[in-house]
Amino acid sequence: MNVELTRFKVKEGKTEKVDEWLKFLNDNMKDVLLTLEDEKMYVETIFRETLNGEVYLYWYSVQGEGGQAVEESESWIDKKHLQFWDECIDPTFRPVDLNTEVVMIPEKVRKAMD
Repeated sequence: MNVELTRFKVKEGKTEKVDEWLKFLNDNMKDVLLTLEDEKMYVETIFRETLNGEVYLYWYSVQGEGGQAVEESESWIDKKHLQFWDECIDPTFRPVDLNTEVVMIPEKVRKAMD
């Protein structure tokens, strides 16, 4: 099981597009959740932070081993999600993976994830 938290920088001037992106995901949650099955993604959460005038998105995820990469998906949701990604995420900023120090998932929940 992979537990990750990664920070990505939003391109300057793309805050409104990020609003549209996150609204798109929330408005299409039923279809979004269907795509997580093939990825073996048990939990995926997006956070937003503005720090020193810069906007960042953080992805927190709990994922099983051997899942399909989102880039390999044929789902219209994933294709649209990647379009937003390309438009909004700054490729010149090296993503920051925060260190996982403690993972607290009760055993009955872990078993349900398998």
